[in-house]
Amino acid sequence: MLQVKIKKKLGNFLLDVDFSMDGGIFAILGASGCGKSMTLKCIAGIERPDEGRIVLNDRVLFDSAKRINLPPQKRKVGYMFQDYALFPTMNVVQNIQAGMGRKPDPKKVREYITGFQLGGLEHHMPDQLSGGQKQRVAMARMLAAEPEVLLLDEPFAALDSYLKWKMEQQMLELLQKVQTPVLFVSHSRDEVYRLCDTVSCIHQGRMEVIEPVKEFFRNPKTKTAALLSGCKNICAVEAMESHRDGNWLWTSDWGVGIRVSKEALQARTIGIRAHFFTKEKPSEGCYSEFPVGEYRIMEDPFEWNVSFRKDRSCEWLQWKTAKTDWDPSEGVPEKLYVKEENLLLLDIDTDNRR
Repeated sequence: MLQVKIKKKLGNFLLDVDFSMDGGIFAILGASGCGKSMTLKCIAGIERPDEGRIVLNDRVLFDSAKRINLPPQKRKVGYMFQDYALFPTMNVVQNIQAGMGRKPDPKKVREYITGFQLGGLEHHMPDQLSGGQKQRVAMARMLAAEPEVLLLDEPFAALDSYLKWKMEQQMLELLQKVQTPVLFVSHSRDEVYRLCDTVSCIHQGRMEVIEPVKEFFRNPKTKTAALLSGCKNICAVEAMESHRDGNWLWTSDWGVGIRVSKEALQARTIGIRAHFFTKEKPSEGCYSEFPVGEYRIMEDPFEWNVSFRKDRSCEWLQWKTAKTDWDPSEGVPEKLYVKEENLLLLDIDTDNRR
């Protein structure tokens, strides 16, 4: 188990993270500059936190109160950098041996060469390898040190979409084979959804939620989580006075009242995924309608992306629909609809129950 509770100040930025993981692939999802990579560097011993404690399988790696700060080589932590950081003057075999310390085991080196499909590349230098081959060498070198946890820092960030997909498959196969716990840093929601078991979002240095991946994307709890999960339509709301026809939240940015159940009045922010708007008025249940006063249509390869708003005083919303479901030649609907069950209720105020 990895337990991390640390703080580190960098100018006006404060990294303040508190989490634990025990097996599987744990993701830290966040925008650039939010503190993701710094968290990994603190765990690996490359950076020193100002205060806190890091424990790996009952071994204390860092404890500011007890003045414990193990050097990187004694932490049993495997760290894969974004660019893989292979030694440029070493061939494949030598790079793998470098992970084993002063007495590399030729038998184990051969096992890694075979297991990571690097046969025939033993004497190739890093600049002679493809992206996928570099990744496998970096993974083999990291595992050769027999780490107790793997830290992956945006390993697919520099790849095009097709190569990224292939590399993800290879990476997932390797991770399933070694069964070592993984801390995976990314700003890509798609990578996290496909590869990880648990996810935490980090915003301006602070972790907000820790949840199973499927639940995080299905029902984000905060505005930051909703944004990172890909929701484009987000608006602050306030409860309106009770009406005989139901309970309503007012969206000042959109100029629309949202009809909700009483429990939903605790929400401080509303999110609506672009695919959740419908042209057809729901025949039953609680729903809200959105007037389409102005609109812009953009074409994507497989869907239509329509930006719309009530009038010029309002913010734009986004509606996405498959090309098989609608065509602009049919005309843009005068209204779009959203069922209450498809609303994302964010930043719930648990202190003020109505």
